[in-house]
Amino acid sequence: MKALSRPFACFLLVSSFAVADEHALNLSQVGGKAATAETIKANADFARSLNFDDVRAFENDKVGLIAEFDKETGDIIRNSFSFIDLESADKAPDTVNPSLWRQAVLNQGAEGLYEVVPGKIYQIRGTDLASISFIRGKTGWIAYDVLTTKEAAAQSLMFFFANVPEGKELPITAMLYSHSHADHFGGARAVQELFPNVTVYGSRNITKETVDENVLAGNAMSRRAAYQYGATLGRNEHGIVDAALAKGISSGEITYVKPDYELNWNGELETLTIDGLEMVFLDASGTEAPSEMVTYIPSMEALWTGEVTYQGMHNVYTLRGAKVRDSLLWSKKINEMLYLWGGEVETLFASHSAPIWGNTEIVDYLKMQRDAYGFTHNQTLRLANSGMVLQDLGDAIYEVMPESIQKAWHTNGYHGTYSHNARAVYNMYLGYFDMNPANLNPLPIKEESEKFVEYMGGAKKILKRAKKDFAKGEYRFVATALNKVVQVEPDNLKARVLLADAYEQMGYQAEGAGWRNIYLTGAQELRNGKVSPGAPKSASADVISEMNPGMLLDFIAVQIDSLKAAKTPFSFNAIVGNEVFYVEMSNGNLSNIKAKVPIASADATITLSEDAFTKILLGQARLPQLIEAGEAKLEGDGEVLQKLAAAMVQFNPSFEIVPFSENSVDADLYH
Repeated sequence: MKALSRPFACFLLVSSFAVADEHALNLSQVGGKAATAETIKANADFARSLNFDDVRAFENDKVGLIAEFDKETGDIIRNSFSFIDLESADKAPDTVNPSLWRQAVLNQGAEGLYEVVPGKIYQIRGTDLASISFIRGKTGWIAYDVLTTKEAAAQSLMFFFANVPEGKELPITAMLYSHSHADHFGGARAVQELFPNVTVYGSRNITKETVDENVLAGNAMSRRAAYQYGATLGRNEHGIVDAALAKGISSGEITYVKPDYELNWNGELETLTIDGLEMVFLDASGTEAPSEMVTYIPSMEALWTGEVTYQGMHNVYTLRGAKVRDSLLWSKKINEMLYLWGGEVETLFASHSAPIWGNTEIVDYLKMQRDAYGFTHNQTLRLANSGMVLQDLGDAIYEVMPESIQKAWHTNGYHGTYSHNARAVYNMYLGYFDMNPANLNPLPIKEESEKFVEYMGGAKKILKRAKKDFAKGEYRFVATALNKVVQVEPDNLKARVLLADAYEQMGYQAEGAGWRNIYLTGAQELRNGKVSPGAPKSASADVISEMNPGMLLDFIAVQIDSLKAAKTPFSFNAIVGNEVFYVEMSNGNLSNIKAKVPIASADATITLSEDAFTKILLGQARLPQLIEAGEAKLEGDGEVLQKLAAAMVQFNPSFEIVPFSENSVDADLYH
């Protein structure tokens, strides 16, 4: 199969990138710069605020280990982080925030097959970003959340059946997806190929939400995801140390088997018997994902929380780009779990992190998780209602944080920081504008930067002052000022170097894995002049094939150059299978609507089968080819397709984030 078009690559959390300029400084060889004295002090001060005496998560991480991985399974990920000493949780390198380092050590400990509930629930942790769980049913196993790739799932299945104490001969009778993110369904084909009769269950509206979330802004999300997940960074003390939820993502093919049954359509709670096992499903859509559920198993007193909880604070806003999540709903859903099952639950297990055992500990954990999201929501709006604006909230939210939340490791901001989550809450309710008239209609970035540089006396004076502030550890404002210079003078290598150095030190100080990767990737691109994507992994053909014609037409509409299109109005009917869509280009905008019958006044009518439409989605054929082959039919104005094609643009997958330069930093200037 051909690789799918780039906009769909955002179904992956990360893509493979390569440095475009072969003469650029090879940062993987020279390594990152050392932490400055100011960064070392900042990290040491931060460490003193942390409760390293609390090692409960490490203790839970070791419970129930049955078999450690061999070289064919989880070590594929873990060995690439071999620089992490499992005994170094409180001994972070100077170049890593001590809290993030502790999380990196914790996640590094995931090492094989674990027994969660004796004889009933098992879990494999460490082969992928998520964990795969196996629940004993009456006639076989129920697999819950089947990892990111077919390869990781296949390895995990092999390891499970080779090492599970009993039930090796039993089939997998059911497969469940907790929510609509790829690391929870991508290995589905591995399960189905081994067990063709498996019944598949998913959260409410999972197929639609899986496709919807990533299509229209897919190219931008994919480029931004490379920053958030550090796609071009090395795995070392100067680069990636952790992915917050686990060590990293497996390599291979993302697949999807459409559920036979989607849960919670008849209400927020649904009880279902799956392979003889009663399971209660609570709809949690709108929390961590637009389609999500949690599960309680009464006979085992076991609660599966999906990705609604893990050992850290999650993203209310994910930095790669997505719609803001509802932190109030998130808090309420955790509260609902407490209300429904808090009096009886004895085991809590999830998509990420080790399980928790014992009612008291589980209830305390859930209350703290609930209150972390509730705190973020409620205190953000308290401050906003007192007049505080978006830019100030990022710092202010920490100033009002209760010590109990600050001291609890499992509420720390490894994936979602309180800073960007608080600003997300503000944006959800009040938008980006803070009502200061100066911010209502600012100049575009380049023009504004030119005036700033002019007002501040030119680039040389700014650089001189920035060096002094850098020496004092004032990296945030150094970055603000030098970004203006580099916007105006992208080939100013001295400014690029110092700006990169500031980003790097901020990366070293960042508690959030995403923040660290963004700062370090920005530094890398400044030094190299330009980093462009190599061959991205193909998006899931299984998922793409679930797109409907209306969604494809919406995606085509965002690729229209309005000035070109304004001069060539047209209309056509698109008949795909039994569905009819009326498409009209007018005033530079492409609109579509589902119709009952073809519109007689349309300039043309295009008819194709669902199979032919799927070929277009998967990049296996283009519409003119299908028409020529007789697999599609065009009636009416034959120029409609040419007009449409002429108005479309091709997205650049390596668009500029930090200003690009034709010149890279040489080794002498780097040092």
